Order: sequence, then structure tokens, then C-alpha cells
Amino acid sequence: MTYDDIHRRAAGEGLTIFGGFLPEPADACPDGTATMLLFAPEEPGFWPRVTATPEFQDEAPDPLDRWSTRVIGALAKATGGRALFPFGGPPYLPFIAWATRTGRAWPSPVGMLVHDRAGLMISIRGAIALPYSIDLPATGPRPCETCAAPCRSACPVDALGPDGYDVVACHAYLDTDPGRDCMELGCKARRACPLSAASERVPAQSAYHMRQFHK
Repeated sequence: MTYDDIHRRAAGEGLTIFGGFLPEPADACPDGTATMLLFAPEEPGFWPRVTATPEFQDEAPDPLDRWSTRVIGALAKATGGRALFPFGGPPYLPFIAWATRTGRAWPSPVGMLVHDRAGLMISIRGAIALPYSIDLPATGPRPCETCAAPCRSACPVDALGPDGYDVVACHAYLDTDPGRDCMELGCKARRACPLSAASERVPAQSAYHMRQFHK
């Protein structure tokens, strides 16, 4: 099965290939992995589609994770691979390191990963470890190289900076009335990225992730 074959199957479920790489021993991929593919929401249109699925119609917790498990699990079976997920730990798999290995995601000026298409609106839903090699598309340059980095000054409480991420300050701000802007529309630093705006993620999706983060 080719990259394009898998991409089409993923698109049929509302996903896109975030990126892929051919593993080396240091990547800590499952034994026998010849190609690793990571998957993310296909925008625009992901959120209306996924929230109409059975996982979002019941009252069980973690509907997005359950949807990801079902859909990526089925995709892995169809492609002869093994499904892997960034949730369900501890222990947790090294998804951040895997994302950078794709050559399509890099540390941003505010520390979070930035993707060449989704910007700072990254939501990796899972990965498939394939036991065979496939040809991967060429990757491009890090987008921050030609960006004025509006993300640097976007956070109202300067929680993201050269000294790292001030988690306490971030959560405290989200409990205030002004913090409702981030809670309802998504992190201001993420939204400030030009690529994030171009990704067309709907506010309801960002609000869902903010609620999960701010529990």
C-alpha cells in the first residue's frame, strides 16, 4: 500500500497524514517497524464530522480518544500496521519526538511544536507502525524562519517564553473572566500563528481541548 493509498483512506475518516519517517533504533518504535505515520484532523470540517459519530452521542468519557482508537485501529488493520496512541499512559509513547522526526514539525518560538500546515493547532490523534517501507513526500522548511513570530507576545500572562511554560500562571488566567477568551476560542498564542489561522479549526474544537486541558 502506498502513501497516497493510506492518505485517501485516512481522508475518508476525517484524518490526514501529519507526517511520516523511516525509523532508526533511537526512535523507540515497535520492533519490526519500517515506516511510521502520524495522523491528525483533516481541516476544515473535522469537528462537525467527528462530533456526529457514536462516541460523541453517549455520556462515556473521552469521546475523541475513543473515536481515534476505533478509526485509527481500523485503518491500521486495513494497512497491515499497528495502531499507537499518545494517550492511555503512563507510560506514554514519544509522540513529540516522533512528530519532529517527520520533518514537518519543529519547536516554535514559544516552545510548542509548530506544523508546516496546522501551525500551532497540532492535535495528533495517533500513529500507525507499518512493517513495510513506503515512499514519503519531500518535506519543506521550518515556517518560523520567515515569520515575525506574533506568538511570542500573544499570551496575556506571558506564560510562554524563554524560561519555559508557566503552567500555574496559565491555569490561573483561565479561571478569570478575561481568560474565557482562551477557554472558548483557544490559546491566544496558538491562534496568533498565521498557519493556525489558515488551518480553519472551528472554535468549538479548540474549546473542547481547552476544557480537557483545564480540568
